[in-house]
Amino acid sequence: MTDTLMKYLFFGFLFLISTLTYAQQIQVIHAGTVFSVPGEKPLKNQTIVIDKGRIVSVKSGFQSLKQLKLKNAVEIDLKDKYIMPGFIDLHTHVTGERDPHENIHLWTTQNEVDEGLSSIPYLEKTLMAGFTTVRNLGANYQVIIPLKNAVKSRKIMGPRIIAATSAITPTGGHADFHGYRTEILEAIEKSVGVCDGADDCRRAVREAVKQGADVIKITATGGVLSNTNAGVGQQLTDDELKAIVETANSLGRKVAAHAHAADGINAALRAGVNSIEHGSYLDETSVKLFKEKGAYLVPTLLAGVWLSEEMAINDQIPPAILAKIKKVVPEVEASFKLALNNNVKIAFGTDSGVSKHGYNAREFELLVKYGMKPMEAIKTATVNAADLLGMSSELGTLEKGKIADLVATDNDPLKNISELRKVSFVMKEGVVFKR
Repeated sequence: MTDTLMKYLFFGFLFLISTLTYAQQIQVIHAGTVFSVPGEKPLKNQTIVIDKGRIVSVKSGFQSLKQLKLKNAVEIDLKDKYIMPGFIDLHTHVTGERDPHENIHLWTTQNEVDEGLSSIPYLEKTLMAGFTTVRNLGANYQVIIPLKNAVKSRKIMGPRIIAATSAITPTGGHADFHGYRTEILEAIEKSVGVCDGADDCRRAVREAVKQGADVIKITATGGVLSNTNAGVGQQLTDDELKAIVETANSLGRKVAAHAHAADGINAALRAGVNSIEHGSYLDETSVKLFKEKGAYLVPTLLAGVWLSEEMAINDQIPPAILAKIKKVVPEVEASFKLALNNNVKIAFGTDSGVSKHGYNAREFELLVKYGMKPMEAIKTATVNAADLLGMSSELGTLEKGKIADLVATDNDPLKNISELRKVSFVMKEGVVFKR
C-alpha cells in the first residue's frame, strides 16, 4: 500500500470520526475576534452556538455551558483567534491542475473515473485552505456532478460545489477543443456546450441544465489558454448571448461570462449576465454597464500572475498561448483598478486549476496589492460572493440561522492579509476539518 493511499485512508478515517463526533452534539465556540459581517466592525469576545450544522446564536462574552443552559456540548477554544465566515471561491476548476512538468497528452490515456479520483486531493487542499464553497466554472458533468454529490453526502472531503458543466461556447471558441489534428478532434465526442446561432445556444443551455448545472458558464470572448491564434475578442454574437441569458434565467440559472476584451465584456453585460470572469480590458462603457445591470466582476488576478511565473520555467507553452499570456496579463492590473476606483461590485475568484489548488488565498494578497483594503478583500470572498451566488440567506456572514462555515487565523489579517494563507481552523457545516 502506497504512502499516498495510506494518507488518504487516514484522513478519511479522521473525517468520519469528526463527522460522527460533531454532527451529533451542540458546539460552543469561544471566539476572540469575529468578523461576523465582513465590512462591518469586528466583534470581540463572542460565543457562537452551533447545532445541526447551523449557527443558532452569537452572544457577547465567553459564556459557559451553564450560562447557556446546555449539557454535553462540545466546547471549542478560539479565544486568541480571528474568526471569519468560510471563504467562497467563485471561479475554480477542481477537476484539473496545470503542471509544466506533466505529460500534456496524459488526458489521452484517462477516462472520467481517473479524472474524478485525481480531483479528490484538489478538493481537500481547497477546503484546508479555508474555502468551504467553490463555484466550479466548467467541467465534464460525468466528473463534477458525482464529485459534488460525494462532498454533499460526506463521502469525500471538500468544499461545497456550485457546478457549471460544459461551458457554452461557439464552434472554435475558447471552450471548444483545439490543437490536435482533425481525426483526433473528430474522435472526441463534441461537447453539448458547443453551439452556433441563437436557437442552438438555447439548446446548449437546456442540455447543461439537464446535465445538472447549477450555473451556466459561457465564453463570451476568446481565451488565453485555448491553443488557437484567435485573440481574446468577442466570440459569441449578441443574439447568441441574449438567447443564452434568457434561457438560463427561464430555468432559474445565473450566467457567468468568461470575457477578456471590452467588446465581449460589454456585449455580455448588455445581454444580462450576472458576472464577468477575468475582465482584462474593461473600459468606461463596461463600468457604466456593470452599475446599470448590477453585475459583478470576478477578476481572477491570481491566474495571470501564475501564468507569468510559469513562463519562466515552462518552455513547452504553445506559441499561440504564449503570445496571449504576454499580451493580456500586463493589462489586468489597470483594468481591475478601473473597476475598483469606480465602485464596480467585485467578488472573489482565482481560476484555480490554472494555479495550484490550495493556494487560493494568494488572491487576497493581489486584491490588496492592487488597491483594496484588507476588509474589502475579505468581503469579496464572503458577503459579496454569497450575494452573487444568490445564497446570502445561507452563507457569507456569521449570524443566526446561517450555515456554520467558519475559518480562523492565529494573527490579524487586517494587519497582514497574508495571514489568510495560514488558516489554522476550518469548519464546514459544523464539522471541524482543521484545528
